[in-house]
Amino acid sequence: MVGISIRKGRSEPSARKHAERVHIASSGSAATRAILFLLTLVVVALIVILGISSRRKANAQLSEETRELAIPTVTVIHPKRGAPQQEIVLPGDMQPYTDAPIYARTTGYLKSWNADIGARVKAGQLLAEIDTPEVDQQLQQARSDLETAEANLHLAGITATRYKDLMKTDSVAQQDVDNATGNFEARRTAVESAKSNVKRLEDLQSFKKIYAPFDGLITARNTDIGALIDSGSGGAAHELFHIAAVNRLRVYVNVPQVYSPHIKPGLRAELSLAEFPGRHFNGMIVRDSGAIDNATRTLLTEIDVNNPSGELKPGGYVEVHLQLPSAVTTFTLPVNTIIFKSAGMQVATVKEGKTIDLVAITPGRDFGTEIEVLAGLRGDESVVINPADSLTNGESVRVAQTQPAAGGNR
Repeated sequence: MVGISIRKGRSEPSARKHAERVHIASSGSAATRAILFLLTLVVVALIVILGISSRRKANAQLSEETRELAIPTVTVIHPKRGAPQQEIVLPGDMQPYTDAPIYARTTGYLKSWNADIGARVKAGQLLAEIDTPEVDQQLQQARSDLETAEANLHLAGITATRYKDLMKTDSVAQQDVDNATGNFEARRTAVESAKSNVKRLEDLQSFKKIYAPFDGLITARNTDIGALIDSGSGGAAHELFHIAAVNRLRVYVNVPQVYSPHIKPGLRAELSLAEFPGRHFNGMIVRDSGAIDNATRTLLTEIDVNNPSGELKPGGYVEVHLQLPSAVTTFTLPVNTIIFKSAGMQVATVKEGKTIDLVAITPGRDFGTEIEVLAGLRGDESVVINPADSLTNGESVRVAQTQPAAGGNR
């Protein structure tokens, strides 16, 4: 019994120690778990915070890039100022200085012709001769009628003289004297009428020979030997020849209304033709119509040019170069800067290098790849090349490049 008590007395402290060790171990394990849990929460929180932050940063960067991409990039150019004296080039039509169709004034058959197309003739030169048998017969008859009338007049004169002598001796009545005198006057009038008829037929017969009315060039011959010639009494007259004076030519141009105040007689012009590359012919403005054509809004202007050698052909096309003083400051822009809208022509300018400002312009001459601007620009604007139709006032843009000024002095 003693032995058993001693073993029990020894085992109780050991049990307590073991329990304490177990309790201490349990407490340490719980604290460790708590610390690990807290560390895990901290790591997760850091991961979440870092993820949200990076996503926000990425979204902000994406938004910024989207905004940047939404701003259109444009290329701009500066207008080119026009010269104080400007040259305008207009199409012209060359015409002979004098141009006339030649008709016959008598009826018959063409007997001969002496000038063909391309022939240069002098004033009074014989061009053709017409055989007029009917007119010749009429003239011969008229002359015979004149001789008869003159014979009757002579007899009436003798009779009137005799009756007047007989009246002195009261051998005839006064009535007979008056009749004889009246008959004499009537015969004299008939003679004058016959002379006029002869003169008319002689003039008509003289038209059988056709002469050139002025120095010129035969540009057309519309008849030949044996052809029936009608003066127009039996139908429409037929043109025999066409003659043109080409030593000097008239050049007609239609000047736009905006330049019409500068058109004055005496203003010199240069003419150029495709068939004479590199050559210029001098002309001068001599007159204009004095009125603007309602259909074309242009002023018809005549320019005279000497053509002694005949190099310039009437009826041809010519370009007329006119040097006009510029009353207003003009600018030149490429045509790909123009915006066409119902309100009129506009250009898009970049204001302060950031925003769009649409400016209405007044166009002048069209040079093909470039256009003249008469009003709307100051000259220091940055004009957008190839602007989109969707551009609006105040829209933000980015300027990518500035090209040199458009065009050159004209």
